[in-house]
Amino acid sequence: MNISDIKNKFSIIGHNTLLERAIEIALQAAPTDLNVLINGESGTGKEVFPQIIHQFSSRKHGPYIAVNCGAIPEGTIDSELFGHEKGAFTGALEARKGYFEVANGGTIFLDEVGELPLSTQARLLRVLETGEFIKVGSSKVQKTDVRVVAATNINFYQAIEREKFRVDLYYRLNTLPIFLPPLRERKEDIHLLFRKFSNDCSTKYRMPVVKLTADAEQVLTNYFWPGNIRQLKNITEQICIIEKNREINAETLLKYLPQYSSNNVPVLMRTDNASGGSALNGDFKERDLFYKIIVDLKKEVNDLKSVVHDIIVNSGGAVKVIPKEEVIFHNDDMNNGSNGTITIHKPVIQNSNTGQTIEVEETLSLQDKEKDMIKKALRKHKGKRKYAAKELGISERTLYRKINEYNIVE
Repeated sequence: MNISDIKNKFSIIGHNTLLERAIEIALQAAPTDLNVLINGESGTGKEVFPQIIHQFSSRKHGPYIAVNCGAIPEGTIDSELFGHEKGAFTGALEARKGYFEVANGGTIFLDEVGELPLSTQARLLRVLETGEFIKVGSSKVQKTDVRVVAATNINFYQAIEREKFRVDLYYRLNTLPIFLPPLRERKEDIHLLFRKFSNDCSTKYRMPVVKLTADAEQVLTNYFWPGNIRQLKNITEQICIIEKNREINAETLLKYLPQYSSNNVPVLMRTDNASGGSALNGDFKERDLFYKIIVDLKKEVNDLKSVVHDIIVNSGGAVKVIPKEEVIFHNDDMNNGSNGTITIHKPVIQNSNTGQTIEVEETLSLQDKEKDMIKKALRKHKGKRKYAAKELGISERTLYRKINEYNIVE
């Protein structure tokens, strides 16, 4: 069976070279009994490949069991995988077979294997090396004949360095590695997947198919897709259900693509409206407030220049008054200072008669300025935080945090 047949059989969409290489390795690995480790980001479709391996192996008539290691509590993971005897722990009212015993003669898929606790990793290593395991609460060694396929989205080298994963287990699992590329590296497949999900949704809910304009296709292709295929499927279904217009342009599509904070965690879909409400991450709003403070500070410097009449300078112990027209200001150089302050270099005072210059450096506290702006906004709107936050251009949550941080009493 060739790669195209495999794609049709397992509903795999795409023509990406790395994807097809992964399918090719899975087919080559299937007839053997070697352990396989599938590595790829969350949402890339790792769960399909163990099924390919099982279906084209000599074990295809045996059991196939998929286990999500990350979803089982640490206290029960050993019992789930290896079974337990009656009375082994509170609630063990009868003996129970574990997945390795049930999957004897077949294939077991350990998804998120990187989440296993170290004690369970030691048990798993023994199964891989000898085919032996011991039930929880038993002293009897049992044998099993199981093909193990594992998958993870963690960086094993970092996990091993932090002593979260056994290096000997890693080498046992990684006999045949398969790498699945993230969706952002499969740009040629993104629109194909969107069209597939759109058609599926249309058929399921009996509604017209959603189509993208050229500019929307460009946005879709260039998006980062941290949630990969799973995220694309969810967004396609949202658009199919919510949007009445079945031709989606870039502006509409952007509403469904989450913005990111500094750690790349997606937020909820934007809900911008005419009144200015938004569910954008607070970090962006706080940055806007910071820029407003910078602008206001510079404006105050300019206002100060317009009202200065005379500058008093202490020169050699004698006080001299320099008229306003003989003062030269240089206030364009504005730099960020340390500890939340902004240093504005102003002014350089020059006496036109003597040529003497004196540079005065003034430091203004950014925190004090921010605190003052919040107080003014709260006074203006009579303590109503919703309107004060809107005035400041930040979210209500950010405003609440700032009020607590600066201990502002309304």
